[in-house]
This record gives sequence, C-alpha cells and structure tokens, in this order.
Amino acid sequence: MDQQRLKLKMHVFFIIILALLATMVFLLNISAGSVNISLEHIIKILTGHETGNDTYASIVMNIRLPRALATLVGGACLAVAGLLLQIFFRNPIVEPYVLGISSGASLFVGLVVLGGYTFGMTHMTPMFLFGGAFLGAMVVMLVVVLAAKKVRNITTLLIIGLMAGFICSAMTSMLTAFADKEKIHAFMMWTLGSFSGFSWTQVECLYLIGVPFLLMSLLICKPLNAMLFGEKYALSMGLNIKRFRMLVILISSVLTAVITAFAGPVSFVGLAVPHMVRISFGTSDNRVLLPGVILAGALMTGICDLGARMLMAPTELPLSAITSLIGAPIVVYLLLRKGSEL
Repeated sequence: MDQQRLKLKMHVFFIIILALLATMVFLLNISAGSVNISLEHIIKILTGHETGNDTYASIVMNIRLPRALATLVGGACLAVAGLLLQIFFRNPIVEPYVLGISSGASLFVGLVVLGGYTFGMTHMTPMFLFGGAFLGAMVVMLVVVLAAKKVRNITTLLIIGLMAGFICSAMTSMLTAFADKEKIHAFMMWTLGSFSGFSWTQVECLYLIGVPFLLMSLLICKPLNAMLFGEKYALSMGLNIKRFRMLVILISSVLTAVITAFAGPVSFVGLAVPHMVRISFGTSDNRVLLPGVILAGALMTGICDLGARMLMAPTELPLSAITSLIGAPIVVYLLLRKGSEL
C-alpha cells in the first residue's frame, strides 16, 4: 500500500515537472528569435498592457504566439496518436509515420492544394485542408486494418504499412511534376514538416478539432488498460471490441490528420514520446501514461521547433530532422540506462 502511494506521488511529481518544463519552453519559443523579447514584455503583451514597442507586440501576436500554441497541441496530438496505435497493434515500433498514415494524409493534402491551384482555386480554408488529410489518413488506416484481419504476423503488417507509405509518398512526388512551379517550393517545405507561418485561423481549427479528441483519449484509459491484457480479457470485462477498435482508429486518424494538414508529416514524435514516458514513469498504466504523453509530446515538439528555428538561423531546418536527431538518442539512452526492453 505504501509502495502504491509512493508510486502515485512520483507519477504526480513527474507530471508536474513535465507541465512546468512545457510552460518554460512555450515562453522560450515566444521570447527567442532574431529579435529577443524579454519575459516582462511578453507578460505585458499577453495581458493586454502597453510595452511602448509596437514591433514586439506585432511579432508576438502575429508570428510567435500562434506558432508556439500550435506546437503545444500539435505535439500532444502526434504523441497520443502514437501511443494509441502502439496499444491497438500491440507493437512498440508503430506510429502514424511508420504505418503510412501521415503519408496518406500528405498525399490527399497534396491533391487538395496542388490540384486546387491547378484548377484555379486561390485560397484553401483550414477545414478543407483538414478534410483532405483526414480522408487520406482514414484510407491508409483502413488498408492496414483490413490487412491485419488477414495477416497475423506483426512484421508483415508493418511492412504493408511501410509499403502503403511509400506508395503515397511516390504519388505525392508525382503530383509535384504537374504542379505550378511557384507552389512547389512551399509544398516541398511543408512535406518536410514545419510549424512556420501558422495563422490564427489554423490555430483555432487545430484546437477546435484536436483538444476534444485529446480529451476523448483520456476517457478511454480503462478500456485501453484492458486491451493490454488481450482481447479475451477485454471481452470478459464487457468491452465491445469492434466498437472500441473503431473509436481508437477514429481518434488516432483525426489526431494525425489535424496536425499533418497544417504542419506537414512530422516523424518520430509519435514513436519516441510514448517510450520516453513509459520508461521514465516505469508503468504501462494508461491513466498515468496518457497525461504524461500529452505533456511530453508538447514539450518535445516545442524544443524541436525551437531548435529548427535557432540552430542555423536565419535558415529554418526541417522539423522532422530535428525530432529524429533529438528523440532517437534520448530513447536509446533511456533503454540502456534502465536496461529495459520495448
């Protein structure tokens, strides 16, 4: 009993630390850049007080604040989608990027953006982009799920997911050959993953769609725990397996699609963050993991976005390159230090 209380206190302590670190990185993302803005000025701007410098207010409110807010929820969405898929497929190395779900979303966004401009559309609404990304994510997800009914070998299933991703990536590349040359550069930068240029309209759309589905994931902690012991155990607990599977597919597809639509395919967050939290917390209890994964996803994405902006400033690096460079060594270190297995 005492050990359980000690564990609970440790988990609460870790979650508080993650929340504080995520807040610090959020403020650093607003403060740091080609123009450094002090914390005092940031607080005045965010609370609606005059700073005596309109340039600072414009930089914070029009550029850095929407971008920092997007990294918070975007990172949480990717990390939670990765955790749900790892539980769903009972495999520790799956994530939206590995299974080709991000590539499917990218392909359909490419069809919407490049095809739309080709046929004379001058403006793409955020919901239009999200609709394309969601459709692409669902198509690839359903292909993988249908394959899972026929193929029990998890390695074969992963290869099918990878092949689906390659096909989508190849078709996306072919699209660029027929697109307006002026639009290709922006589209290619988007395919490398970036939170650059996030508008307030996109942030609103990201929060309106992403936050409810993040909350929904918190409500299915107990059924997720039951699934960890296998479908027979979950059935004995009264869980409707078919309905629950569809719910997990829906949540993970929406969370993947909403961030891919606006920031492009971002790799490694969905794979690395669940493992970091699982190893650090020393538990597989999803009542603890999910809040930890949400905060750690926001933290890691905030750090990586800051690195992408600052490491080679004024040139901005692809976000997926930074997430891999930072995430992979951390996971390896944690595995070696703890002597753990995935």
